[in-house]
Amino acid sequence: MPTPLPDLVTAAKALEMFAKKRLTSRVAALETAFAGQGSVDAHSLLGQSAVTHELLASAYQLKRVAGEINVVIHAIGILLCLPHILEPDERVEYLSLGAGNTGKAFDLETNLRVAEFKFIHWRGADAVRQNGLFKDIYLLAEHVTTKRKFMYVLETGRPLDFLRGGRALSSVMAGNKKLRDRFQERYGDQFATVGDYFSAKGAVVALVSVAEFLPELSDSIATGEDDASAGGSDFAGE
Repeated sequence: MPTPLPDLVTAAKALEMFAKKRLTSRVAALETAFAGQGSVDAHSLLGQSAVTHELLASAYQLKRVAGEINVVIHAIGILLCLPHILEPDERVEYLSLGAGNTGKAFDLETNLRVAEFKFIHWRGADAVRQNGLFKDIYLLAEHVTTKRKFMYVLETGRPLDFLRGGRALSSVMAGNKKLRDRFQERYGDQFATVGDYFSAKGAVVALVSVAEFLPELSDSIATGEDDASAGGSDFAGE
């Protein structure tokens, strides 16, 4: 009979107890303890090591929830930014906080602006994130409106390096046929690189850092002191 999935608090506590604050060391110790053991001794060691079906259920439960964590970060991040970016006479017309196709053009539209948000930590050359950023910039730039257009990010340096750079548009749009066809229909071969397009059309989109409003997402906190390349801190679902 399958082990019932625990609630999140119970699951988190079970994993915390198992890892004992240093998961790598814990796993290494288990590798050593189980080396050379047969069935009977392995069964005994499972109990001594607190390796149980309940522990597996706890890990699985957290994994299921973790699959949605990027959506949570995106939604909460946008909401926490609103008091800082909205002007006194500005009112929200709609928000799109979830993942996927919501039927709304942008993450935020007010009576004064349209905006997209990306809470991403860039790690140098990052094709997937570059592709997503270009798509958002393009859709904002081409949107017909008299409202101001904003692209909110955690930091502007590396995104701007990409937007002003020489990466080929054919590469950036290779995995998005709909965007590629839309771009080709409008511009044909007029622009060869991201920098070509951004220098001609990108000025209508303000690239703005919201890091000061969301210190919890600062690079130093998100990566940790010991692992500056931790993949889980990049918010890949953006």
